[in-house]
Amino acid sequence: MKRYICIPLLALLTATATATAQETVYTLRQCIETGLERNYSIRIVRNEQIISENNATPGNAGLLPSADLSGGFSGTDDAEAANVGLTVSWTVFDGFGIQADYARLKELRNLGELNTRMAIEDFIANISGEYYNLIRQRTRLRNLTSTLSLSRERLRIVEERYFIGSMSRLDLQQAQVDFNADSSAVLNQLEVVHRSRTHLNQLMAMDNVENAVMLKDSAIYPNVFLDEAELWRRTMDTNVSLMVARKNVSVSSLDLKKARSRNYPYLRLNAGYGYTVGWAGMSNPQENIGPNYGLTIGFNLFDGFNKKREQRNARINIENRELLRQELELSLRTDMSNQWMAYENNLNLWNLEKENLVAAQENFRIAIERYRLGDLSGIQLREAQNSLLNAEERQSIAEFATKLCEISLLQLSGQISNYLNPEE
Repeated sequence: MKRYICIPLLALLTATATATAQETVYTLRQCIETGLERNYSIRIVRNEQIISENNATPGNAGLLPSADLSGGFSGTDDAEAANVGLTVSWTVFDGFGIQADYARLKELRNLGELNTRMAIEDFIANISGEYYNLIRQRTRLRNLTSTLSLSRERLRIVEERYFIGSMSRLDLQQAQVDFNADSSAVLNQLEVVHRSRTHLNQLMAMDNVENAVMLKDSAIYPNVFLDEAELWRRTMDTNVSLMVARKNVSVSSLDLKKARSRNYPYLRLNAGYGYTVGWAGMSNPQENIGPNYGLTIGFNLFDGFNKKREQRNARINIENRELLRQELELSLRTDMSNQWMAYENNLNLWNLEKENLVAAQENFRIAIERYRLGDLSGIQLREAQNSLLNAEERQSIAEFATKLCEISLLQLSGQISNYLNPEE
């Protein structure tokens, strides 16, 4: 029975190892750079930023004059007329509303840049998390494969002793059950590794999501030198969500300025040059050619109190934007506190589990030697084996959790782009 279960599993693991040998090696930085270049969401948000940049022009705000060229023909049974002309119009003053529009467009351009940065930071956090998750899942696969090899050795020893009559069939069946359980765990973990790898390829927008990707790092090393006070200072200065909230307050202030512009008169200039010709029956055509110009000054005396309503609403909107900024700051403070607590706790767990792993490895080494000498039962060996696997798993979980906390803290403080420059 062992032969039929073991051979397909070994073939699968051998094929996996062969594929691994052919993989392209990626560092975290290379994964991020590839994703920033190819990822569809990032490309879309960058295009949206370009649109906001294209919109931030004096002409779009109304600061420049407009020119129109027109022509026409009309007629009746008795007369006909044709005309062609060039018209130029320009709003010289509208209570500083145009200037407020232009300033608002520039602020929206800045918001477009911040939104792009926010999307990039979210992407770096996601791809970094998946990069380290793939490392963790491959580490777990190695641990499970090592456990499977130990179970295979135990099964071999039990079979030999069973055939010479020194072990019972119950011992053989228990060893076979444990070996099968470990084989199942390895097969399931292969699926987990596959999902993580395809997700990483998806984030990098690779043409083939099943593309073999070999990571340069084979272990996770959390940054143990983070400082809470420095992280919070950076958060207040460079957190992109907070910067967006502050920019929204500025945009709302410009909306109020635009609403107040209706309290002032407006001045518009227009000029043109045209040619008009008309015919009436058999008479000679009547022609008119030359320039025309005009000046319009106006002031709204009453509009149903809409000006006051718009200005009151604009002031309320400024207050709301400021309240949202304050709420966000409090939320960031809460997130920072929680993430820092989790970071310190997982860091302590990581150090503790490293010590536990050393003890579990020594315990298993003694157990396997005693088992080979026949001084330990299969159940006791299995307990030592499970204890070692659990210690390896707890250490892996602790270091991965610590790394995720590190990623969250760096994103909160606006430093997640540091992963693009790991040497620094």
